[in-house]
Amino acid sequence: MTLYLSIVEHNLLSAPVLFFCLGFGASVLGASIALPGGVSKMIAIYLMLAIGFKGGAAFVTDAISTEVLLCLFAGVVLSGAMPFAAFRLLGFLSPLGTADRAAIAAHYGSISIVTFTAATDALTRLGLDFSASMAAVAAAMEAPAIVSAVYLLQRTGSGCQSHGKQTQGKQASRSVMQEVFFNVTIVVLLGAFAIGAVTGKDGLSDVSGFLVDPFRGVLCLFLLDLGAVAGQGLRNGWRSLNPPLILFAAGMPVLGAVAAFLSATAFGLSQGNAALLMTLAASASYIAAPAAMRMAAPEARPEIYLTMALGVTFPLNLLIGLPLYISAAGLLAL
Repeated sequence: MTLYLSIVEHNLLSAPVLFFCLGFGASVLGASIALPGGVSKMIAIYLMLAIGFKGGAAFVTDAISTEVLLCLFAGVVLSGAMPFAAFRLLGFLSPLGTADRAAIAAHYGSISIVTFTAATDALTRLGLDFSASMAAVAAAMEAPAIVSAVYLLQRTGSGCQSHGKQTQGKQASRSVMQEVFFNVTIVVLLGAFAIGAVTGKDGLSDVSGFLVDPFRGVLCLFLLDLGAVAGQGLRNGWRSLNPPLILFAAGMPVLGAVAAFLSATAFGLSQGNAALLMTLAASASYIAAPAAMRMAAPEARPEIYLTMALGVTFPLNLLIGLPLYISAAGLLAL
């Protein structure tokens, strides 16, 4: 309990989290402080580029470990399997149609790179070691959940297959797969990881003034903006959420974290890597999944899946989840 309270204090009193709270609270109260879309996208790309590059530089220096490979395996399996559990659970909790359930399932199987970034920042401040190559695990967990959601849509005859002839459905499916595997998160993360691996420590030293020193300050700015977006989404979309959906948005991350904890226990992961795997499994996508679901399930309602992922799950993970996951991962070191 003492460790948990210490982590909570460190997390809640950190500048990035406080900036998120500022943006979220101000937006809920009616203030408009969100950054222009182009600026926000540029900052998001910067964060992914920095994470990927540093991970690649660490990879070529330390060599990828068996532990990271186990994390990669567990992460891909969890990402692919969780949408099926989410889809079934939503069927019990709400009368939502297939398209809405599949779209929500895709978001809760895929991952939030910003939640992952906040977790790495928290671990760094706490002095807990983790592998920088976990950035590759984060990138690998983006796509499997979306592929599973597309399968659920096609199996039930919903989504892109229901909007035209079979040929049109196949073309739409190819577009979705292209969006899945070539979305900005995967391309930038893996591309920067590869460049970091090629250039190594010398390359990282050359760009440290851009990618290392300003990182936390840029993260503060991005979380201020994301807090504003989340608060605005909750302010405008709360009418679309009923208690069962809010319960799902709060409970599904716990299920993902428990599944990741069991995997970490079975594989004997270190506290830092276990905490990151739990964070990834507990997070919900609001970048890659929305883009793919707009094409795969155009009839699904963004006011539901985006409000759940960004307005409910993301704040809960940032304020409550991260200390919980790090504390739980600490049990592996006992």
